[in-house]
Amino acid sequence: MGVDLIAGGRNKKTKRVAPKSDNPYLKLLVKLYRFLDRRTECKFNKVILKRLFMSKINQPPLSLSKLVQFMSAKEDKIGVLVGTVTDDVRFMDEVPKLRICALRVTETARARILKAGGEIITFDQLALIAPTGSNTVLLRGPKNSREAVKHFGAAGVPGSKAKPYVRSKGRKFERARGRRSSRGYKN
Repeated sequence: MGVDLIAGGRNKKTKRVAPKSDNPYLKLLVKLYRFLDRRTECKFNKVILKRLFMSKINQPPLSLSKLVQFMSAKEDKIGVLVGTVTDDVRFMDEVPKLRICALRVTETARARILKAGGEIITFDQLALIAPTGSNTVLLRGPKNSREAVKHFGAAGVPGSKAKPYVRSKGRKFERARGRRSSRGYKN
């Protein structure tokens, strides 16, 4: 018996080489950054290209409060995020003047940035301003803040911090054996 090569028997490369999305604008950005990656000697374009290929889960959104925190003392630089910038209603402070490049900016976040005298640019504009990524700050959202990540691992095992899938959070649900010393044992 031989190896069924058509079924992917020898394919060991699992990383993406193109985006799964059919978005024509994303495909044009990929085309642009493929060119920049090939023609410039900098790592910045390689990283941007790789992140453009990524799935939605690997492009987590970044809140405005975190963006301000990461960009503090870097007001002269351009914040670059391959993902979405979202508004944070808990963030009451004045938004400083920021220059941001992102795939998407929500309506309210856009309004707050522009009101502060900031600027929001697209990736094709960034390619003209900083083709090698000079004077930029490459940002990423919190990937492990998803609810699903809290459930990873075995819940109820000693030393595990995994959140169990429970129908309801009450007195009668996973509160007895294994959770209290008085009921058998406590992990």
